[in-house]
Amino acid sequence: MALTIGIVGLPNAGKSTLFNALTKNDVLAANYPFATIEPNVGVVGVPDKRLDVLTEMFHSAKTIPATVSFVDIAGIVKGASKGEGMGNEFLSNIREADAICQVTRCFDDDVTHVNGHVDPSDDIETITTELVLADLQTMEKQLPKLQKEAAIKKESRPKAEAWEQAKKVLEEGRTIFSAGLDPEPLHDLFLLTTKPFIYVFNCDQDQLGDADFQARMEELVAPAEAIFLDAEFEAELAEMEPEDAAEFLADAGIEEPGLDKLARVGFDTLGLQTFLTAGDKESRAWTIRKGDTAPEAAGVIHTDFQKGFIKAQVVSFDDLVEFGGEKEAQAAGKLRLEGKDYVMQDGDVVEFRFNV
Repeated sequence: MALTIGIVGLPNAGKSTLFNALTKNDVLAANYPFATIEPNVGVVGVPDKRLDVLTEMFHSAKTIPATVSFVDIAGIVKGASKGEGMGNEFLSNIREADAICQVTRCFDDDVTHVNGHVDPSDDIETITTELVLADLQTMEKQLPKLQKEAAIKKESRPKAEAWEQAKKVLEEGRTIFSAGLDPEPLHDLFLLTTKPFIYVFNCDQDQLGDADFQARMEELVAPAEAIFLDAEFEAELAEMEPEDAAEFLADAGIEEPGLDKLARVGFDTLGLQTFLTAGDKESRAWTIRKGDTAPEAAGVIHTDFQKGFIKAQVVSFDDLVEFGGEKEAQAAGKLRLEGKDYVMQDGDVVEFRFNV
């Protein structure tokens, strides 16, 4: 399922450092604007402790997590909506992403800030404004055509009303996502601000311990999810062996890497969830959309599974662990057969039955 999250931000916000840490790739991270000219794509495993449990329970030879794809997009500057700083190309790359991860600089050091000072709220406003202005340009070109059509065809009027409402939101300087508008009637416009947003605040260690600062930032970007991390720290952590990294985190009093949370939040923001399969060959998390049915989930494994779908043998991960195995869960009445209308739940452990 090729859905991507575009990492955006002002130059020198720490986007490429974050991307390097996420993917353990050596993308150029330079102390000057536009170090990233072509978008870089990285596929990141989504941390899932349930897989470790299944691997041990079934003595699996391999463990395969779900993945989420991140695209590192070059820095946006003021005027990007008018083509400044290679803005047209950058906005095109953002348009192709399914969600937007905005990296905002909070740390203050010798790295040059494109605006000469560090102010997270100003940086967020700059990027929001450019995305909103780009969408307004699209809307101003397309809306008059739809309004003329709606004057003649009644069936076009609800769509025109939705577009007009969206235009008002944009004129207020807000994103369509933050306003909570239904993006479906706006699909034909390929707008930037209908996409779900995640905000990553690139902090120093003091800010990571400042609850008041974090509360202000969360309020600033609501209803989007806010993640606080130190990209340099995460990059160092990513280079360590897992055992060393775990010890390092424990010594620092940190429960989990910020990157783990970002991968999980990104996966959820894309509207995705997982179902699990387990056996001696592998324990694996499979990616589906929230609301997918059992046959649709079967089709993720192989199209023949969906075409010949009969039943899905399902047990929740929690029940499987509680009772200690499939046979025990079945004896307790927790292993069940589900049909074509069954809507998959996150963490279902499944075996599909199908005709070849």
